Amino acid sequence: MLEITFTDEWQAAHPGAMIGLLEVSGAENTGASPRLEKVKRETEARLKERFGGYTRADFLALPVMAAYARYYRRFSKTYHVLLQVESIALKGKGLPDVSPLVDANFTAEVEAHVLTAGHDAARLQGALRIDIAREGEYFTQPNGMPKALQAGDMVMRDAGGVGCSIIYGQDNRSLISAATTHALYVAYAPVGVPAESVNNQLEKIEEHVRLFSPGAVVQRSFLLAA
Repeated sequence: MLEITFTDEWQAAHPGAMIGLLEVSGAENTGASPRLEKVKRETEARLKERFGGYTRADFLALPVMAAYARYYRRFSKTYHVLLQVESIALKGKGLPDVSPLVDANFTAEVEAHVLTAGHDAARLQGALRIDIAREGEYFTQPNGMPKALQAGDMVMRDAGGVGCSIIYGQDNRSLISAATTHALYVAYAPVGVPAESVNNQLEKIEEHVRLFSPGAVVQRSFLLAA
């Protein structure tokens, strides 16, 4: 299992925040999953039925969305899961097809609204720390380009540097690929997001993983609170 801790700086900067962690090993991530695809279509239909008449203000009145909106507003950004839900519910877009381990997360994320990153655990280096970004700090985006991080943003670090930030997402080192069998899902919940919502997100990801990989082993699932 991966060693995961948090820094005093994270606690001080984000009182009331939580991190949810789900570590899964022995997963099968090759090929399409008809069972997961069925769940994806059902999820899209539920979102359209529930939110079809919503405005942006209606979405922002939802407690979880409101908590993320407050966080993102500090950095002059819009919560990207809100945009994804709007694209499905209001514009008829579908969930992406990346790989089963990635799609398991996305499908849960658009219903729970809890921001979650999925990593190939074998590509993470050493112990992990939940921390904050520092002024002048950069990381490398999936497209290979450097990106200046927003000071104070919640991040996850390993021995190689920042692996993920709330505002800018994951770096290019630990992305889940078709070869991934050991995954770490990290849910980032700023103050105002209920623990129940984070737990629901982790449980739903596990449920989705078992649709295509019933023999996968949950190494652990737990919350870290600031």
